[in-house]
Amino acid sequence: MRLRAERGKLKVEHSIIDGLRPVLERLLRDSPGIRSVIPGVIRRVRDARGLPSVRITVPVTNGWKAIALSAGARQELFISTDLSKDDLELALRNACDT
Repeated sequence: MRLRAERGKLKVEHSIIDGLRPVLERLLRDSPGIRSVIPGVIRRVRDARGLPSVRITVPVTNGWKAIALSAGARQELFISTDLSKDDLELALRNACDT
């Protein structure tokens, strides 16, 4: 199993919910200010249908925590970056729309 993708910035030690991996790879490719993305815990939810969406929730020591929704599940994402919340939300919106 390949543990790192997109030049070592996507740490894949757990599974990733359906449809989210291409979004994260686009995000890392188009945003050089992001040091790494670490997918976390996956939980089943009823309201996560359609295309993947990502929402920034809280700041953490070296960046931001986010929640991704897709395919009936939610997944925590830890994004290591110096980008502001607004800049990161714009980058995520662009990655999700493409």
